[in-house]
Order: sequence, then structure tokens, then C-alpha cells
Amino acid sequence: MKQLTFGVVFLLGLVQVSCEKDNDDHYEAPPKVKMNVFQSAGDSATIVTQINNFRTQIGDPVNNVPGVTVGRREVNWDGVPPNFTNNDQFPADFFNLTDPAGANGRKRGLVYTAASLPLRLDSTSFSQLDVSYADEFIPFSQKKLLISTSSNVSEVEFKVAGTNTNAFVKGFGIIFSDVDDANSTSLEFFNGNTSLGVVKAPVKKPGAAFSFLGVFFPESQVTRIRITAGNAKLAAGVKDLSDGGTKDLVAYDDFFYSEPLALQ
Repeated sequence: MKQLTFGVVFLLGLVQVSCEKDNDDHYEAPPKVKMNVFQSAGDSATIVTQINNFRTQIGDPVNNVPGVTVGRREVNWDGVPPNFTNNDQFPADFFNLTDPAGANGRKRGLVYTAASLPLRLDSTSFSQLDVSYADEFIPFSQKKLLISTSSNVSEVEFKVAGTNTNAFVKGFGIIFSDVDDANSTSLEFFNGNTSLGVVKAPVKKPGAAFSFLGVFFPESQVTRIRITAGNAKLAAGVKDLSDGGTKDLVAYDDFFYSEPLALQ
């Protein structure tokens, strides 16, 4: 509970700050946007405490069928079939299947924007892009990670699960792999075209790969999220800081978000 308490203190102080960058809190936002920030870095056993705190904040239970209005959704990528793995063909709407007869597991209300394409889901730690990545990017839930191959920036938006109805969430969390630079990786939250703020991911700990960042908005609706993973895209010949390169290369794994609800 110690880290959760920090998030509450952070929230109370937020309404008094101006729109300035605060590197200590990994936060920059318009004034008076209330949020609870959950973050942790370390191995899987270390970050799971904050992940579970965030799960409690965004709601129980975890939902696996459409047509619900409470609880949360989770995505770990690992059940995606081989034809969408280790290539740049992962569909933007894979986790928002709208076919009534389709599998419920694909009806989770998560859609990537067109600007994020192409997307690569990979089970080799992206070693097919560059062999130096083989030991660089560690998946949290075995064995797949995701990136956009066009940019280090991608965006997701939300639909009511299993439909084309525009939706919002109250909170969203993500697990990053291999964050080396405190300024390279972040989430920016939007309500429509209005930014609710940017929150930076914590740097990984020595000997561990993972950085968890989750943000909950008690008074705001989140319709779109911009994911900035590192400061360069993964590509042949591009080396990470920890491998003698000049760029902080970052991939990501599991998502956690509150049940998408229809916009009013």
C-alpha cells in the first residue's frame, strides 16, 4: 500500500501545479486534471504489486465477454495466432471483433489508430529485425511483445466491446520492456482532441527489464492514448543504449484498462 499512498498524495498536489514538467514525478499536464498514478520498475515479482493495485482501481472482475459495464479488460497478446506473429500484419482491430458469431476473446474494445500501422507482434524479441535485440527485450507474459514498425509512437482508442460504438475508459496501464532513459517513454491521455496530460514511465532497474505505468482519471473520460515507446523505432542496424547504441529502444507487453463505456 505504500506506493498506492504515494499516488493519492500525488493526486492531492496536482490541482495546485501549473502546466510544467516535473521530472521527479514523471508528470506534465494541464492544471486541475485529477489522476492517480501507479508506477513500478523491476522484475515481474516486483511490479506485480502495483499492477494488482491498479487492477483494483480500475475495477473487478476482468471481463471476457461483451455486454458488461463494470470491471476491466486485459490484453497480453500471447493467444494471437501464428499468421499474425513475427510479421508486420497484426490487425489494428484484432481486439475489437464486431462479428456477433466471432470469438468473445477478441471482443475487448481496443483499436489502434491507422497512424500506428504497421504493427508487429513478435515472439523472438524482435531478433528478426536485428540480432542484437535477442536478449534486449524480455516479455512479461510469455512470449510475445508488440511495436509499431513505422514509429516509436502508436495510439489506441476504444469501442464498446464487440461493437463500433465509440467509448471511453477511466484508466489504462501498460508494461514496457527495457526503458533506459527517464525522458524517452510515456503515455499521453486524450478526451477527444484535448490532452489530459503526459505521464512518463519509470526507468528499468539494474538486472530487470520491466517498467509498469498505469493512470486512473476519477473525473475524466479517456478516449485515446498515445504510447511513446523509447526515442526511436526498432529497425535493422539501430542499437539500444545498453548495447552500445545512441537510442533508447523500448517494446511493450500487457495492457490493463477499465471496461470501455459508450460516450454520452
